[in-house]
Amino acid sequence: MSTTLTDQDRPELQKTIEEMVDSGFTGVTLRVHDEQGEWIGSAGAAEPGGTAKPPTNGHVRIGSNTKTFTATLVLQLVAEGKIELDTPADHYLPEFGLDRRITVRMLLQHTSGVFNHTGEYYDDGTYAPGIPATTAGQEWVDNRFHTYQPEELVRLALSKPARFEPGTDWSYANTNYVLARLLIEKVTGRTYAEEMQRLILRPLGLSGTMAPTTQTEIPEPHAHAYYRYEEDGEQKTIDVTRQNPSWISSGGDMISTTQDLHTFISALLGGKLLPPPLLAEMCTPEPKVGYGLGVFVQNTGENGGTVITHNGGMAGHGALMYSTPDGSKTLTASLNYVDDAALSLGEAFQKATQRLVNEVFGGGQTGSADETAEPAQ
Repeated sequence: MSTTLTDQDRPELQKTIEEMVDSGFTGVTLRVHDEQGEWIGSAGAAEPGGTAKPPTNGHVRIGSNTKTFTATLVLQLVAEGKIELDTPADHYLPEFGLDRRITVRMLLQHTSGVFNHTGEYYDDGTYAPGIPATTAGQEWVDNRFHTYQPEELVRLALSKPARFEPGTDWSYANTNYVLARLLIEKVTGRTYAEEMQRLILRPLGLSGTMAPTTQTEIPEPHAHAYYRYEEDGEQKTIDVTRQNPSWISSGGDMISTTQDLHTFISALLGGKLLPPPLLAEMCTPEPKVGYGLGVFVQNTGENGGTVITHNGGMAGHGALMYSTPDGSKTLTASLNYVDDAALSLGEAFQKATQRLVNEVFGGGQTGSADETAEPAQ
């Protein structure tokens, strides 16, 4: 039987999340399931300057953790015989004129070379902007309720030069997962949200999780998300908890809770959602950065072991999801903060995440902050 522990039982965990707040985050909630039982803690506030703590199982925009759900859906459809991983994506989505060398596997693994519709950072430090909603600052604020169609995002990305020849390199691109969403809808004849309910949310009882598509609201309870920007030479901070997530689509639009993220990742890695061969393929990392199919596969150092993870952020909300390869030990967390175009909390996030993973899983280097401190990646 799982035992729920208090912060007095795991003072090192409580201390770590309080130090995350000290480093600049507004609020942090943490859930750990391991051999000591279940530990839940929170620190900071639900709103800047407020006294109420963030709700320990509040709803949060999970950003790129969405990719793990999306990849799982695609692999479930592979198991159903509706999709083949090494078939060209163009076979399923001929309307876009995709490079025939791009396979479904490459979309899930970010090895397609397709331009990232939310903006592309190059190795020489240059940045190529994507859709207007992802131009940081006031333009992002002004566009945050605009509805983008998935096809529109894909066509914009395909109008830009490819980053590299398909299958020859790795580069994180949200567009890959917008294509995965359209693929899911094409082969099933149902919406992405309907398939998510059918294959993942309903079977696992994830009542706190949803794929909102264009809905701007987030269910109560929740901590608030904020964005700081400059207008007419003046610093402004606004509440961006409500926003239309269609600009990121299935690359990062989902809402969940720390409990649901734990249930999902432990069920996935425990073999409840995919047959063993497909789960093994999902968790087989490509060599450059160790990304499998919708998950990072990371070594935590000499004293630890492998963790399967994805993190994500979306303009003042963020979520962490880590597990051992068998799903027996998990760490899930939600963050709320004041975001800005300068990604001011990026370094603090990296350090805090590494510390948390060290506390729970042991070892040294870990973590990908892939977009937790960024409003629009």
